[in-house]
Amino acid sequence: MNAATATRVPCTYSIGRRLSLLLATQTVIGLGLLLATIYGITSMLFQAKHEEQMQGYTLVLKDMMHSASERAGTFEMLDKLAWSAERRPGTFLVVSRADGSEFYRDPPVNFDVDSKTAQASSFLVTDKSTGDIYTGRLVLDCSQDAKTRQRLALLLVVATLAGGIFVAWATFWRVRCSLRPLLDLANQTRGIDVGQAKQRLTLDEPAEELQPLIEQFNSLMERVDRTYAQLEGFNADVAHELRTPLANLIGQTELALSRERSNADLEDTLHSNLEELQRMAGIINDMLFLAQADRGVKARRGEPVSLADLVRQVVEFHEAPMAEAGLSITIEGDRRLPVDEALIKRAVSNLLGNAIRYAEPGSQLCVRIGSEADGSARLWVENVGPSIEPEYLPRLFDRFFRADASRCEVIKPHHGLGLSIVAAIARMHDGFALAESAEGRTRVGFSVLGSASA
Repeated sequence: MNAATATRVPCTYSIGRRLSLLLATQTVIGLGLLLATIYGITSMLFQAKHEEQMQGYTLVLKDMMHSASERAGTFEMLDKLAWSAERRPGTFLVVSRADGSEFYRDPPVNFDVDSKTAQASSFLVTDKSTGDIYTGRLVLDCSQDAKTRQRLALLLVVATLAGGIFVAWATFWRVRCSLRPLLDLANQTRGIDVGQAKQRLTLDEPAEELQPLIEQFNSLMERVDRTYAQLEGFNADVAHELRTPLANLIGQTELALSRERSNADLEDTLHSNLEELQRMAGIINDMLFLAQADRGVKARRGEPVSLADLVRQVVEFHEAPMAEAGLSITIEGDRRLPVDEALIKRAVSNLLGNAIRYAEPGSQLCVRIGSEADGSARLWVENVGPSIEPEYLPRLFDRFFRADASRCEVIKPHHGLGLSIVAAIARMHDGFALAESAEGRTRVGFSVLGSASA
């Protein structure tokens, strides 16, 4: 496949023109069939009229020749035939004897008796006095009716074409008027850019067919606007979080280079720089993990394990900070589910770290594991401490979000990605994160979808 074929763009088409052509074609076909039927019926009526005229003329001529032959013979027949010629215009009569000789012929007429527009009919007459048989051939002039049929055919063709053209024009005009809301929507979408992200699609006269599209587009723009705002905030938070350790690294390094220092001082500086570097590495690793989760990466589930056992393993890791704060902990309930043990431990560790950080000294933490109606498990970590305002709860799992300054530590600062990672791990297990806070008790946790085992 060459580049030209690979980059070929499908040809666009006009809905108005296509509908106009389609309806015009249908109109021409429909009108053509209808008017062809009318023309056929008209031709049949003309044919029936000619046959009726021929039948009437033939009966009159036969009766007249019979009467004349009974009264005076052949001479009376010739007089009667000559007399009748003036009283049947548009006809031509020839009477022949049985031997083929001509008995009578009308005077010359002003139409071609051998043309396709002339209609002929034959009849037999017997002279009762002599027994002679005469054969008559009557020709009827149908040229006027043929011209009438031609004019009718031309009129019907013109009417069909005119009807198709009119329908095409009317359809194109009507479609353009009907599609004007789409053009308005296209102009509105063309005007939406980064500087006008709040603009939404509207119509002066809402169309029932377009309203779902407008609502879906506006909903999409709302999500894009929120995502863009989150991205801007995220970028600002990342810059802020990385700026502090970088400033510390630069300041300590410049200070170490400003004058001669002992090996012990340089070693202290290197240890301090290492802590800042590890903090930066932690932020970067957490951001990479969240980026993978945002791409839809799912957890690698193993054999069903006890969630309570995983919590106990994590609690052992946090025994030192809990003892320092005088905290105790209880674990209630259990579920066995196929989960990614490392990720679940990380989520529980983040929840415990968050609870230890904000719990009142000497209080008790509680980890509750319960079952949901859909077969999922829900894990809560509850602590006693300052309540979180209700308006902050929906954003608690946003990256770098902190409810207020009083909840930010200076001695042991953290970069605000712990609960975001909890939410990401929940999504990787087809669950979700959740938080509640009231009356001095805060519960933060997540759900995990899976099948329970005994």
